[in-house]
Amino acid sequence: MEKSPSPTESVDTESVDQALELINKNITDYHRLKPIGFHEFLSVLKANPSQILRNIFQSFHDMIKSYVDEPEESITGDLEKLKFTNYDCTRLFVEDSTNAYFPDMLFANRLMKQMEYLRHGAQQNRIYIFYGPHGCGKSTFLNNLLKKFEKYANTQEGLRYEIVWRLDIKKLQDKDKSVMTQSTFERLIQYVEAEKSAAAGIKPEALDFVDGQRDYIEIPCLSHDNPFLVIPKEQRRSVLDELIKNDEFKWRLFTEKEYEWVFKEEVCTVCASIYHSLMERLGNPTDVFKMLYARPYHFNRRIGNGISVFNPGDQPLKQNIISNPMLQNRINALFQDSNVINYIGSNFARINNGIYALMDIKAHNVDRMVELHNIISEGVHKVENHEEQVNSLFFALMNPEDKRNIRDFPSFDDRIQYIDIPYVLDVKTEVKIYLNIFGRHIETGFLPMVLENFARIIICTRIGKKSLALEEWIKTPAKYKNYCDEQLMLLKMEIFSGAIPRWLDDEDVKALDKRMLKKIISESEIYGKEGLSGRDSIKIFDQFYSKYVKEDRLISMPDLCTFFKKLDDQPKKLIPPGFLSSLLRMYDYSILQQVKEALYYYNEDQIAKDIKNYISAVTNELDSVVNCIFTKEEIHVTQAFLESIENRLIAENMELKRREEIRLDVLKEYTTRTLSQEIMIEGKDILETRLFQSLYERYVHNLKKRVLEPFIENENFRNAIKDFDTDKFKTHDKRIKRDVTFLMDNLAAKFGYTQQGANETCIYVIDNDLANKFK
Repeated sequence: MEKSPSPTESVDTESVDQALELINKNITDYHRLKPIGFHEFLSVLKANPSQILRNIFQSFHDMIKSYVDEPEESITGDLEKLKFTNYDCTRLFVEDSTNAYFPDMLFANRLMKQMEYLRHGAQQNRIYIFYGPHGCGKSTFLNNLLKKFEKYANTQEGLRYEIVWRLDIKKLQDKDKSVMTQSTFERLIQYVEAEKSAAAGIKPEALDFVDGQRDYIEIPCLSHDNPFLVIPKEQRRSVLDELIKNDEFKWRLFTEKEYEWVFKEEVCTVCASIYHSLMERLGNPTDVFKMLYARPYHFNRRIGNGISVFNPGDQPLKQNIISNPMLQNRINALFQDSNVINYIGSNFARINNGIYALMDIKAHNVDRMVELHNIISEGVHKVENHEEQVNSLFFALMNPEDKRNIRDFPSFDDRIQYIDIPYVLDVKTEVKIYLNIFGRHIETGFLPMVLENFARIIICTRIGKKSLALEEWIKTPAKYKNYCDEQLMLLKMEIFSGAIPRWLDDEDVKALDKRMLKKIISESEIYGKEGLSGRDSIKIFDQFYSKYVKEDRLISMPDLCTFFKKLDDQPKKLIPPGFLSSLLRMYDYSILQQVKEALYYYNEDQIAKDIKNYISAVTNELDSVVNCIFTKEEIHVTQAFLESIENRLIAENMELKRREEIRLDVLKEYTTRTLSQEIMIEGKDILETRLFQSLYERYVHNLKKRVLEPFIENENFRNAIKDFDTDKFKTHDKRIKRDVTFLMDNLAAKFGYTQQGANETCIYVIDNDLANKFK
């Protein structure tokens, strides 16, 4: 007697059934992978021709554009002048990645420019080699790139179709002979499988050796060709003309080189043989195309379908020929001639219209690189008597010392497109790497700017110490000693990050024209190949952070300088002499300016009125009396009046000649742009114009210079800062308490300081007497 299931077992069974039902509902990928008839394929092509008519180069370009975010065109500023685009590659290299890769701005712009080239022209004659030193992240970069492409290619957005034939047996078999009955070998296999099922307790399906098979033979294209290529070349243009409406894409399709393959490429030899055999047998193109189907091209790196990646230690394949004896027997039986269709290809067919990648050109990958020579040159690979077309995207990684492995093939040079992957040269990107590896919480352990300065020290080892372009551009580097080092490496880092520093004077900003900028960017291409590698920087940061992080205080700039001065000789030698001193001076000057900014009270209305009166005055003759068109005040335009505002606007003790040059510049800007363009045409208020905003910034900057003067010798003020947030602070004068509280609150609001960070920074400013140091 069978034992009835217990209530617990019933509940368990029910939950299992529900889980299986959930899986059944949610797994729907198989629907997307189903083949569609050629008629339906043409309907899909008609609805979305730009997606269906894509080869691997166009598809890869579209993937990059899909995952890389570009800023809006309306955004201008330094990046526009520098001809950089602030590409956000987070979704491409960081999201869903086991190991994130962070490209700096220089490399991101270089990569995106290369991707634009990739889309156009006949690209099958190239291999793209990502070339860079050890520890620059080449492998991480390529692995993340391939992972995102595989994901994209298997979505609806990245969908491309490949050929699959379904040969109708009833239409094709000889009426007099039963040629399509199963072979003895196939019957034996079916019988053995049935026996295994029975032994496992599974009820076997009824065996039907003759009539139980499908009524068609399915033959997938080994080369993953686009189904449209089955149409004879001479008919393709007229077919597309009939299918696609007259629009911009149709014009590009018929005229641009990137779509030349649609009209010139031939279908693979297997599919061509099937097509010609069917035409001969059926004599009707309609019946032939009814047997042609299209299915999504499914990419799978793990099994080498569409993407094949080889490491140097991967052994060469023993057999480089793909065949299917059982399918070949059926084809032969159906067509009654073993020579008509030879279902054979190579492993290169599996990545046709896909990606073939070599991780480092060494060991076995040297032989693979040599094997690619003819394929890249001719786009053809010989498989026995067949010529197999290989139109794939070829990638490789290479270290500098591995270049010698291909020096015996000089004809390879014009087939190789090198794309440099240097060490990171961008401070923001270097910091992102530390935050990604050690966690975002490490930021809270540093005083502001100290973490960025650690990155600057690392990057200075990767940048050339001499720059002919900067020597030509900046005639007197000494004038920037509070902002930069003698070799101007800190200036280069700012430019490589896409910023033109605000501390550059107007003369040097004007001198940064297209020619000069091109020279500076050209020099950047030789940087990042030496110095501390990515792995080195992570190791050094780990040592530094572990040693200096404390619960009761934040990591400071003196900590940073002390650490690097005591560093091992080898990495310390890479830091240019004097760089740490320059970096410390820049830091001291910068935080002094922040403290001044935070302490500064200013009357915006009075500043605006002074600037408006000044603009109005310089547009009139000296000794004239006029009403300001902006404030309506009466102005007596005298030398004394102009100088009284210029002393706050520019500087005291300036020579008269320089004052007159500045007045002339203001007059020229007002007449040529402010009045004629911004006010009269664009309808801007004077407060919104470029001239007013520029003068306003100068005015405020010069006022801030003097803001600390009342407090420099005030011992009570110094003590109140030290006592802030303690009981002793309550004993100080009410006005001093108000000033100190205002200072601390502004440091937090304007510069992101924590209360502890603001307190420690102000104490640092006082203890090191920075106000007098830069007086």
